Amino acid sequence: MTAADHPRLALVVPCYNEAARLAVAEFESFAASHPDVRFVMVDDGSSDTTLACLEGLRARSPRGFDVVALPSNAGKAEAVRAGMLHAFDLGAELCGFWDADLATPLDELDQFVATLDDRRSLLMVFGARVQLLGRSIARSALRHYLGRLFATVASLALRLAVYDTQCGAKVFRATPITHALFATPFEAGWIFDVELIARLIRLRRQLDRNDVAQLIYELPLRTWHDVPGSKVRARDFARAMLQMMRIYHRYLRRGAPPLPLETGVQADRVPM
Repeated sequence: MTAADHPRLALVVPCYNEAARLAVAEFESFAASHPDVRFVMVDDGSSDTTLACLEGLRARSPRGFDVVALPSNAGKAEAVRAGMLHAFDLGAELCGFWDADLATPLDELDQFVATLDDRRSLLMVFGARVQLLGRSIARSALRHYLGRLFATVASLALRLAVYDTQCGAKVFRATPITHALFATPFEAGWIFDVELIARLIRLRRQLDRNDVAQLIYELPLRTWHDVPGSKVRARDFARAMLQMMRIYHRYLRRGAPPLPLETGVQADRVPM
């Protein structure tokens, strides 16, 4: 693969039984207008025709789409991790992940890239679903209030003023430390986003740096809409609290065991 073949941004899209609602035309239109973006479509062991749908995207636009097929359903966390490792291997400058239902429209992606371009000290940009005047953020009342409760608990555990850990739109600068965040399977389920931040906190502490708040930027989305068919249920929030306790014990408590430092991490510097 030559340098010219490297996409500037590799965007992971985890898919599990998405054949009936995958917005194929929107993905294809965006890929055609953004030749510097490569979609990494991950089939998480779907039991429907999702994989065939993704292979069709790749066949029609081989420079716009890669497909990673997991042999069995491993869950969103592992699907994202597998896709991100593939994205890093592509040599992209930026890597990220995006929900397949396009609750966050692809048009929002340009804002993420512009923010990383404008603020070279940032390592990652997270979408945030903030209901502000002039924005179109549509969530069910139950999911909104459960989400606010969960975000408060996450913020207290992380000791970080993070507003929305669970928005499925995130873009990272590809560096040794971001690669290290995805090097091993996540212990949490669908709150792997919190575990990701906890890993970053733990790694920066090992490097005697207390700068995580300066490395992450939460970008208020202009548009986000609940899409029917979400696989997250209200009962999952109860499970999430238990997972939060495991995350705290593994990464954040005093005396938590160190994480392995991959080659290059100790010398990692965020571009200024």
